[in-house]
Amino acid sequence: MKKKLLKQVVGIDVAHKELVVSLGNMDQEASTHIYAYKTFVNNEKGFAAMMLWVKKHTDNDSPLRYVMEATGVYHEALAYFLSDRNYAVSIIMPNKVTNFFRTLEIKTVTDKSMSEAIALFGLEKKVDDWVQPKRVFRELRQVTRERDQLIAERTILKNQLHAEQIEAYPSEQTISRIRIRIKMVNGQLKETLSETTAAITNDQEINRSVKLLTSIPGIGLLTAAVIMAETNGFELIRSKKQLTSYAGLDVKEKESGTSVKGKPRISKRGNRHLRKAMYMPALSAIRHSERYKAIFVRIVSRNGIKMKGAVAVQRKLLEMTYTVYKTQTPYLEDYLQTENQPLLNS
Repeated sequence: MKKKLLKQVVGIDVAHKELVVSLGNMDQEASTHIYAYKTFVNNEKGFAAMMLWVKKHTDNDSPLRYVMEATGVYHEALAYFLSDRNYAVSIIMPNKVTNFFRTLEIKTVTDKSMSEAIALFGLEKKVDDWVQPKRVFRELRQVTRERDQLIAERTILKNQLHAEQIEAYPSEQTISRIRIRIKMVNGQLKETLSETTAAITNDQEINRSVKLLTSIPGIGLLTAAVIMAETNGFELIRSKKQLTSYAGLDVKEKESGTSVKGKPRISKRGNRHLRKAMYMPALSAIRHSERYKAIFVRIVSRNGIKMKGAVAVQRKLLEMTYTVYKTQTPYLEDYLQTENQPLLNS
């Protein structure tokens, strides 16, 4: 007699160009099985091919769920594709999958083993349904990322202008064209700022949240906009630890055997836009907040590396944005005398 299936999960390890997919199920005796594996191209053609393959290898009468890891932007197109077709979709934070992977008997980390781990996670753990973010978050993410690209472009142009100006025989025509391009980029930057401001002010909930976040030292409107956009209003975040992991600001220890340890480093395995957005606010907080200056000094005095101190402040600031958002209470530095005292005013 065929055993009834309680769950069916499609575990997907999403990369830039491909989807690595494993199929798993759980029967009525709560036994889990990973029974199929295949790779597909990460585009709409690949999505359609994957769905046909999944349909061929799954039971139409049992619940089916697609589970994937939050991988920057690479998972988003697939998530929308499946959600638009009313499939059950769950998106898991990277640190959850990594911690779960460590509990398995799998020793080698490959794309296949990660997709198997994601499938097992979906079978063994309670996972939430992914809900498409509000349109305003998508708009904010697009415009803030465009702004970031424009700033990088302007920096390149300014460097080119400087290099041309110090030439022995500078070209006035080249200098003129570079200046025109810089002026054009500056105009586009003003447009992106206006669009960002409008998106925030036109949504009461986001406007209120941004005002709360900007009460934190170093966090300005644009940084708050990036944080809200890249986290979809903290939609997937359940803890400060998850947030720092999502940004790639969590610390990873390197170990060899049982006794040799490498230097701890931040993972950088996360949302680079969110991580990058915290850099300048951290420097500002170090200059203007006694609280964050003390954190910086303590870390630097311990190891002599200023970058480590700056990263520690980035992490603390990002954690504070989560606390302020969740409690809906503005930051108040008078309450931040020690690590163990309350972080916010009541």
